Amino acid sequence: MKRFTAPLAAFALLPLLASTLPAQADSGGEQGEVRRERRAGNVRPLREIEREVIPRMSGMQYLGPEYDPAAMAYRLKFIQNGKVYFVDVDARTGRIIGQSR
Repeated sequence: MKRFTAPLAAFALLPLLASTLPAQADSGGEQGEVRRERRAGNVRPLREIEREVIPRMSGMQYLGPEYDPAAMAYRLKFIQNGKVYFVDVDARTGRIIGQSR
């Protein structure tokens, strides 16, 4: 009977260990948030926004997006001549709301 004690004790600790995982693991973090908002129809698809914004940034290399769930905005990153530029886009409307130069 003693040889089953250690495995049973470890099994009993699993719920405790699972409860200590970060909350982001359940929510999917930034990507999970934008996915939920997209499914709910609250934000436009990133690819749609990229199709509108990237051509406006002629001569710049596109580095990729970030999503800010609090602002419901995408930040598209570009680089030109070693300088990074940011274009902030309202994820609901696709309107450019800020741009660094």
